[in-house]
Amino acid sequence: MARTNPFTFLQQVRQETAKVTWPTRRETMVSTVMVLIMVFLASIFFFTADQIFSWGFDLVFGF
Repeated sequence: MARTNPFTFLQQVRQETAKVTWPTRRETMVSTVMVLIMVFLASIFFFTADQIFSWGFDLVFGF
C-alpha cells in the first residue's frame, strides 16, 4: 500500500470535504424532530408490549 505524507492526506481530506452537500439548519431540525418522534413512539410501543407480556406471564404462571 502506498504511503501518503500527512500534509498530502490533509489536503485530500479538505478537497473531499468541500464536495460534501451539507444539510441546511432547517433540514437538520426537521430530521432531529422526526427522530425524537420515532423514539417516543417506539418507547410507547415497547412499554405497552412489555406490560402485555408481563400481564400474560403473571396470568399463566401465577407469580
